[in-house]
Amino acid sequence: MASSTVLQPVLHDPDRDYGAKVVAVEPGGIEFIPLDERHGRPLQLLWTWTSPNMEFATIGVGILGPLFFGLSFWQSLLAIVLGTALGSATHGVLSSWGPGHGLAQMVISRSGFGFLGNILPAGINALVAGVGWFAVNSVSGALALHALVDALPKPACLVIVVTAQMLIAFFGHNLVHAFEKYAFPVLAVVFVIAAVVVLSKSHPGAASGGGGIGGFLVMTGATFGYAAGWNPYAADYTRYLPPDTPKRPVALYAGLGVFLSCVLLEVAGSAVVTAGGKELAPASFTDLLPTWLGKLALLCICLGAVAANAINIYSGSLSFMAVGIRLPTHIARASVALVFGAVGFLVALGGIKNAGATYEAFLLIISYWIGPWLGVVFTDRWLRRGTRVDEVLAAAGHRNSSEQAGVVPMIIGVVISIWLFANQTDYVGIVPKHHPAFGDLAFETGFLISAVLYWALFRLARSRPVPQ
Repeated sequence: MASSTVLQPVLHDPDRDYGAKVVAVEPGGIEFIPLDERHGRPLQLLWTWTSPNMEFATIGVGILGPLFFGLSFWQSLLAIVLGTALGSATHGVLSSWGPGHGLAQMVISRSGFGFLGNILPAGINALVAGVGWFAVNSVSGALALHALVDALPKPACLVIVVTAQMLIAFFGHNLVHAFEKYAFPVLAVVFVIAAVVVLSKSHPGAASGGGGIGGFLVMTGATFGYAAGWNPYAADYTRYLPPDTPKRPVALYAGLGVFLSCVLLEVAGSAVVTAGGKELAPASFTDLLPTWLGKLALLCICLGAVAANAINIYSGSLSFMAVGIRLPTHIARASVALVFGAVGFLVALGGIKNAGATYEAFLLIISYWIGPWLGVVFTDRWLRRGTRVDEVLAAAGHRNSSEQAGVVPMIIGVVISIWLFANQTDYVGIVPKHHPAFGDLAFETGFLISAVLYWALFRLARSRPVPQ
């Protein structure tokens, strides 16, 4: 582990020759992006964050509301809009930090956690992105490909999908952006048409909605967790933008990409249940479509899985490097991407036989740690308003107590919020166990607890006299 890595702003790095090249392996890892390599514009974030949500996993989130949480279509729609709006708003704000810092999101996170404390959120994100989400999306993409080409066995379909994902992530930042751009029109057209067809066959008033406020809050937490699941990656895809890029369009296009795509397909997912869908499976969606459109939808589910996992494995490798493990090769990030892809493939291979299981718990668990992490990150940025954090991010071994304060509030926020308010398949907290109407308030509670504790510890550390 490094004891003193320095992330210094530089104009030119002689070891890099990347710039705007698409078919080239991105050099380096999580270091500052040299100014002469900066390129791109905020508009590209619209398709970069729309394409990865155009997949069955997004539709599946919408299915959860009526099928598992007892909500009506309209209750589900409200929860979808609310939860997704919150996750998209935070995503937009975090994305706006990339151009100025020129660093990956989990490196910027060191401002609130310090180098050592940041190992916790960076390590969690590496596992969730590079293994968890990678496996979930790989399975859905492989099953869609198998349904489209029945002659191909499921393991072979999984190999094809994973190979495509790993190849894109291996080449890196520019190829990821390019793939999302060219996948965008295909995915958008097919899924918009499919969503319209499904909505035309739905019966929004059919379900009375017995989930109550409890089911509504659980659904809001799940939709927030899905949208906010991209938050720890946000600056990874804006750090190559010129440092003087206006923040507002960066935040707007990144947030809109997540919001529009998630709301469209999650609402379509809720409509699937009112149209007769009875399971969390691609067939529930595609069976409602004409044969030709159903086949196109299966193809796009496969394409969307690749679009999502190219981002998951790329950002997962960056988060792993943000833990502090130094690799000597100039293609360190690409090497880590291959390792994560191989591990994710093995996990997906083990789960492909039971792919129909609900992933409600997975979505909520994501929100359980991201809520407290966001509480620390946003409070830290507010407390440091008007000042630059370059020096805090520069020294890998800094031990200042005000910068190390984040890990304690995050842990306390996670533990207390889950203990009191979690409400999912594997564990029900004390409050919803005795008062089901409270639903699942873990991510909201975790955010507030971590934010308040971090504020107090930060102020306490700054008020102590400096030793002479």
